[in-house]
Amino acid sequence: MKLLVFSFFLSLAFYGQLPKSEIWLFQLAKKNNQLTYSKPLNITNNVGYNNQPCFSSDGKFIYYARTGNLNQVDIYKYEVLKKITINLTNSEVSEYSPNLLPDGSSFSSVVVEKDSAQRIWQFQIDGTFYKILHEQTDSIGYYCWLNSDTMLYYKLTKPHSLRCLNVKTNEDVWICNDPARSFRKTTNTSQFIYAVKDSTGLQFRIYNSVLRKSTSYAFRFGLHEDFIWHDEFGLVKSEGASLIRYNEIKGIWEELISFAHLGINNITRFVFDKNTKQLALVNDL
Repeated sequence: MKLLVFSFFLSLAFYGQLPKSEIWLFQLAKKNNQLTYSKPLNITNNVGYNNQPCFSSDGKFIYYARTGNLNQVDIYKYEVLKKITINLTNSEVSEYSPNLLPDGSSFSSVVVEKDSAQRIWQFQIDGTFYKILHEQTDSIGYYCWLNSDTMLYYKLTKPHSLRCLNVKTNEDVWICNDPARSFRKTTNTSQFIYAVKDSTGLQFRIYNSVLRKSTSYAFRFGLHEDFIWHDEFGLVKSEGASLIRYNEIKGIWEELISFAHLGINNITRFVFDKNTKQLALVNDL
């Protein structure tokens, strides 16, 4: 199915200007089960779209989507130590949502192709195109890798749906309709967490891929859709100027860290490096 509508990011011509955003980088430390940050740095300082950051496995680089030279979106790489930014793809199509493949040898991206198809492309680590991953799967909005063979993806059906695709066997399992745009694997390798949204908030659920069973986990009022699963902190989501976590034992939400006094007040994406020594976040302007 060729995508003509329902995408958050489609083409600039169809939806108009993409939201203006900046990516900030922080160094992190932990004390008494609380996070503190230092060395706040705006790594983009680019008027336009800067979004969807992803750390390399060693934490030395950040891959992200940014408005490119041809007024479309390319994948850029930021080198943390040298503070150097490189346009990796520099193409005539738009690439979004860079993610390292599980083996770390290359990265993938949602690409809005010239005919408006939205599929996953694989690139060499230097940004050279390698191949289209699972060519028959189109209309992909967002995605994440559970392992080298299995991908969760947000399909731009009507209504939108969350699917679990095995790229080797072609098995494509429907999980839910009306998902939030975030979904992540948990510490348990056979489980992932996702959320179903309605007009009031997000119902978080955990899906066991062995049992093929979904169970309710938590609820949060409000429509901020960005969240992750952290090995230590569990479910963490953005909300305004803060990151909050769900305390599973107490059944309550708690503030993990706030950036309000920096003028950051609309966190729409965030990612920790592998060792929770760094944090990159997106602030929509």
